[in-house]
Amino acid sequence: MVDLRTYCVIDSLQPQFASFQATIAQGFLPKVGQASLFVEIAPGIEINRVMDIALKSTDVTPGMQIVERNFGMLEVHSDSQTDVRQAGQAILDTLELSEDQRLKPRIISDQVVRHLDDHQCMLINRMRHGNLILAGQTLFVLEVEPAGYAALAANEAEKAADINILEVRAVGAFGRVYIGGEEKDVEVARPAAIAALDAINGRVQK
Repeated sequence: MVDLRTYCVIDSLQPQFASFQATIAQGFLPKVGQASLFVEIAPGIEINRVMDIALKSTDVTPGMQIVERNFGMLEVHSDSQTDVRQAGQAILDTLELSEDQRLKPRIISDQVVRHLDDHQCMLINRMRHGNLILAGQTLFVLEVEPAGYAALAANEAEKAADINILEVRAVGAFGRVYIGGEEKDVEVARPAAIAALDAINGRVQK
């Protein structure tokens, strides 16, 4: 029995998030404006079969296929949002699941740190794969479970405000989003990211 943890369609990849995915992905790289599907399941090894279903069902391109200790995650994308949604539906149909059987995102931590010291900026910049954060700017960190929903949060934050995506970790026990920028922009991006997660329906985690 496959446990559907994350099932998330992103309608239009934003410039920074698309570029971030292209930096970390080991598969075929997404482009700005494409639609994207993130699926996270348990047990992790089943993600191989799930990816096979997606690729054979319609014209989508694989960006990521990752097997963790407990969970597996995939990302596929396409210029056609219809193809992406059809790939997702094929996965659900084959696994005999429905979209509302996914886990509802649970926000574990939501932090805003203002006017960062330059030494802390250096620490953050050493671990990021995206843009830089500079001294005096504001940091927003969001931690979510399941991890795959971090992708949606980052993309929606970028839609809402002129921020910098520093890091997005959408694999593992918890997902994390690191966003930097001017305080006024972070204050717009933060509620947009949270609202996107709150709008996802699904099973409430115990």
